[in-house]
Amino acid sequence: MFSSGVYGNVRAEMGRKEIKCSWKKSTNNIKDVFEFLGKMGSGTFSDVFMVRERKTGELYALKCLKKKHLTHSNLENEINVLRRIKHENVVGLEDFYESRTHYYLVMQLVSGGELFDRILDKGVYTEKDASTVIRQVLEAVSYLHENSIVHRDLKPENLLYYNTDENAKIMVSDFGLSKTLEHGVMSTACGTPGYVAPEVLAQKPYSKAVDCWSIGVITYILLCGYPPFFEDNETRLFSKIMRAEYAFHSPFWDDISESAKDFIRNMMEKNPNKRFLSEQALRHPWIADNVAKDIDIYQSVCQQLEKNFAKSKWKQAFNAASAISHMKKLSQSDSCPSPCSTPDIIVQSASQDDLEALETCFDEADALDPNGNPVVPCSNPDLADDDSRDIDLGSDDSSLAAVAERKDPSLQSGVCSVM
Repeated sequence: MFSSGVYGNVRAEMGRKEIKCSWKKSTNNIKDVFEFLGKMGSGTFSDVFMVRERKTGELYALKCLKKKHLTHSNLENEINVLRRIKHENVVGLEDFYESRTHYYLVMQLVSGGELFDRILDKGVYTEKDASTVIRQVLEAVSYLHENSIVHRDLKPENLLYYNTDENAKIMVSDFGLSKTLEHGVMSTACGTPGYVAPEVLAQKPYSKAVDCWSIGVITYILLCGYPPFFEDNETRLFSKIMRAEYAFHSPFWDDISESAKDFIRNMMEKNPNKRFLSEQALRHPWIADNVAKDIDIYQSVCQQLEKNFAKSKWKQAFNAASAISHMKKLSQSDSCPSPCSTPDIIVQSASQDDLEALETCFDEADALDPNGNPVVPCSNPDLADDDSRDIDLGSDDSSLAAVAERKDPSLQSGVCSVM
């Protein structure tokens, strides 16, 4: 079922940790292969660019990582997962390049924008629309689970539309925290706390059921516009999640069907052994039997999305490991390796002015690193080195406010979270 060949093996060479695989391609200058069109995102260890392949003219998202940062990133894990999956609702890995100093992931480019963008731009939005979205997510996640892969970071920001068509399909993205199951259970605390299952926060061994909990949280938000667990104090927030303490408040849920509420209850079941798995969820009437209501809930949902998310009271720059650390009032936590401590970075929309500015960054007259990449002037000299620049950005707490204001869809890929 999976593609054969050696991949994901690591070797030490010239003081650097390297990925050795049979399908990796080598290049002396990545600009010989791709034309750079604009920057899509930056992070502690990687930059993502929109590129056009010179040979075919095809557009892709290119994720660039310096080799010297491999030990601090989750690139190897992401490649291990992406290389073995192919599904119509999963953003795919198209190719993998290596230069003397960098690794490059060539990813499928999706142009339809994030899930929240589309809802806010629709003008009309129903429970049936939400059911259609969740069905596609479940089909992707069911495929992953059948192939022993757990995503571990499902959230609205990682659900993208393939293109701008009205009936465009949903694409699941960002596999930086995903995990291949070896013995059926995991223990590393990873994910985004608002969407993470109680057993993860409780530091208990967990399974693929954690993805189903996250889908339940996403469904809840899609139907009312606010999160099921909401506290200004993080400790109380995490405590509520671990108790699975949520409700269907009036008047926001008055027009939502009982079938939808039943679906959420089964997905957000505190006991993972009683929680619906993806296969069961796909058979639920709200997903399979066309019972979702067709009443327009656009006004109430969008009002709550803007109110609750734009103020950033919910979207915190924490992960599950740091949440546990906070709850224990410890200064450090050893429960999670470095990949889990990276901040969330949301891809910014590319306006015409942005693209014009970015294009100037790729002028042939600009300074290039030994690999042919543009060297962008660095405001912090401590971040510069001989090869190229690393960009370290904090979390963008205003990202959802920007979503509410912007009209043009952003160009995104499944590799836009920081590594």
